[in-house]
Amino acid sequence: MEQILWFIYAAILGTATVGFIIHSGPLNFPVKFDLAVSVVTWIGLFGFVTGNQFFEPIVWKFVFFGGLLWDILFAFKLKQEFAGEREEVAGLTGTFFLALSTVILLGPLYYGLYQYAF
Repeated sequence: MEQILWFIYAAILGTATVGFIIHSGPLNFPVKFDLAVSVVTWIGLFGFVTGNQFFEPIVWKFVFFGGLLWDILFAFKLKQEFAGEREEVAGLTGTFFLALSTVILLGPLYYGLYQYAF
């Protein structure tokens, strides 16, 4: 049952990534880089879920820390871009909800990558 839930999460994560790319308009460098990071982290999650070893664990350690740092920085960059469009997202409350949603949505991904790397 647990593996089915992991597959469902991986499918939702992949679908969300594709949806973001489709609706983001022209892709600038940060979005392209985010797509590359998302694909690599998703491959790591897929390896964790299926039990396959794609690369050495040292590679996944770098992917874990680099991807986590990138996702945190990218999430706050997106918050700054959309803060002008949506007044209700500004301030400490917006930062709290951004951090909470990032942890809820990406927490399982980085848990799986951590388990896969270490």
